[in-house]
Amino acid sequence: MPDTHALLPQTNRLQRWSLLGGIGALGIGLVGGFFDPAQFFQSYLFGYLFWLQIALGCLTFLMLHHLAGGRWGFAIRRLLEAAAITLPMLAVMFVPLLFNLSSLYPWARPDVVSEDQLLQAKVPYLNQPFFIGRAILYLVIWAGLAYLLNRWSTQQDQSADPERLTRRFRAISSLGLILLGLTVSFAAMDWMMSLEPRWYSTMYGFIFISGALAAGVAFVILPAVILARREPLVTAVSPKLFNDLGNFLLAGVMFWVYIAFSQYLIIWSGNLPEEVPWYIHRSEGGWQGVVIFLTAFHFVIPFLLLLSRTVKRVAGLLLVIACLVIVARLVDLFWLVVPAFHPSVLVISWLDLVLPIGLGGIWLALFLRQLRQKPLLPKYDPQVEAETLEQAREGAPS
Repeated sequence: MPDTHALLPQTNRLQRWSLLGGIGALGIGLVGGFFDPAQFFQSYLFGYLFWLQIALGCLTFLMLHHLAGGRWGFAIRRLLEAAAITLPMLAVMFVPLLFNLSSLYPWARPDVVSEDQLLQAKVPYLNQPFFIGRAILYLVIWAGLAYLLNRWSTQQDQSADPERLTRRFRAISSLGLILLGLTVSFAAMDWMMSLEPRWYSTMYGFIFISGALAAGVAFVILPAVILARREPLVTAVSPKLFNDLGNFLLAGVMFWVYIAFSQYLIIWSGNLPEEVPWYIHRSEGGWQGVVIFLTAFHFVIPFLLLLSRTVKRVAGLLLVIACLVIVARLVDLFWLVVPAFHPSVLVISWLDLVLPIGLGGIWLALFLRQLRQKPLLPKYDPQVEAETLEQAREGAPS
């Protein structure tokens, strides 16, 4: 791995501290969970969803690169692969939630269901065996896609026929994007929307998908900027790449606000008593400030800044905007999940801070470990080679 050895001291140190910090934070969280199990699982779900969305967003962009091509994906492909391959670990991290579904979901409590005719009608779908079976299916599909894309990427670096693997990438990515869209949408409805099972929205899954896309590209900008001054990325990263990543981030932010506002507009115009309380619970008792924060920092400020081509081509400025979007994604998930347990009252538990840090430390350590397993730039990428040849032909004198 000749192009990663220079990074080993820094990545080893960061990986070690991330792992130790993650384990330490999780240990503190477990102590808190001993005294308040319900809050532990609520905070664990919130933290888990935050890191899951980043991995899913990176997997989506990885498959988009394989399907559409383009030099924008060449320099960040290893970063996307390293983030995506954390999905098998995230699948294991989901297991603790399965042991206490009744503390999270009203439909998992027989006494609540027996007194609610609407929940009784939803029993064929919202029941624990079927819920667990669907969760396993989602996680296996996500982990399987990430594993195959990473395995074939390693083989392509050693292959005498990289075109054959490129065709595999395209085939699995075309199918994988469809599977990802369906499974992520249903997972969002199962794991998040069913926290309040009397409420429903056909657009809810797309809200999570759009947020995951924004989170994925925002995250990958961070290591891309940090590594841009080091070999070998210094030769592959350019202002044009940052401009492309800024455009993707702008698209993710716009997609998120479009879906979120569309859902709000439909429910507001319908004014149905079974739908409106969901928004009332998220706009009273202190939640107003959260709504203002999301409006400003998840849309208005990133949108206005990313409209500027100059801003997108300056790595430092793009890094700040990406960090802002990641923080906004954390707050947005908090706004989506926590009011299900504390309606109309803003409640922030110390576990809401500790457990995302704990899960994130372990996730980041695995990301860094995977990043060191392969060269930072693919050795053979026929799509990029073909594009470079075509550019040379266009620029050649007639």
